[in-house]
Amino acid sequence: MADRDETIETCEDFETKILTILPDQYQDTYESVQPVSMGSAPVKFDSNGKIAWDQMWGSFCDLAMAGGPPHKGTLLEPGVEANILALPERYEAVTDEICRGIGLVTGLSAAVSSYPGWIGVECTSTGQAGWLARAITMENISIGLEGMMLYLPAGPYYRLKEIKNVVTVMAKTCHYWFGHTSLEQRRSITRLFEKLETSSPLIRPIFPRDEMAPVMQEAVYGGLTASVHATTGFRCYLRGQSDWLGLKVHDLKLAIWLMRALVVGNVLARREDDVVFAAVNPITDPCGEALAERIRIAYRHGVARNIFG
Repeated sequence: MADRDETIETCEDFETKILTILPDQYQDTYESVQPVSMGSAPVKFDSNGKIAWDQMWGSFCDLAMAGGPPHKGTLLEPGVEANILALPERYEAVTDEICRGIGLVTGLSAAVSSYPGWIGVECTSTGQAGWLARAITMENISIGLEGMMLYLPAGPYYRLKEIKNVVTVMAKTCHYWFGHTSLEQRRSITRLFEKLETSSPLIRPIFPRDEMAPVMQEAVYGGLTASVHATTGFRCYLRGQSDWLGLKVHDLKLAIWLMRALVVGNVLARREDDVVFAAVNPITDPCGEALAERIRIAYRHGVARNIFG
């Protein structure tokens, strides 16, 4: 009986954490939110022929965090250094436009970073930076995070479409942060992230990544996926530069729940249809043991709530 009571309490804690990170408007409705897109906002131009980023949106799709559709179907990644060095003028044009757009739609200061492929955005607090990092990842846009600095991707091959992806996701997430969370809730979010960081540091892809950054070796990868599959039944595979572990769950509703459960377990997570991707970091978690344990914990909570049967 004691073990059962402990499980129930833990499930309640998980539910409380999920509600803590969701904007006020989702507190009683997040389980009914549907991943339906509102469609893309048309590009508008000002009198000088520049894109009028601050005049393009009157409303936004529901947050992917709350069960809405991710802004992108697959992950938007930063440009690689070799391409940036080969096309410096194009890269400058892309970064200038992304920074201009972010400034117009959020009021935050944005500038090209010393890290190739990244724009730096100075947030108003570590809580805001941490929340945006998690929310933007769930929209399938790459992020970097250092204290109050949030990093967003850029690359010389970005077209208007990719530039708009970055600006839109900042407009969307900041809209919900500034417009739909109270001051007290923001403080609660900050306290939650601080507590999580003490007990179970955030698992996220290596940042900044360079050609010398380690990748998860095949032997470790096999052990990680076998361990997760044995305890959850999820079919697993690595994606990209071993930055993401894919978890196939065969059901969209389950994928949305698992993504949120991993995030409140302090793992950056996102989804592509019914596949949930959990961050892998061979530096801070070289054998993937911490990630595997957090996936198992999330799964056990889902079983206790009859989410996974």
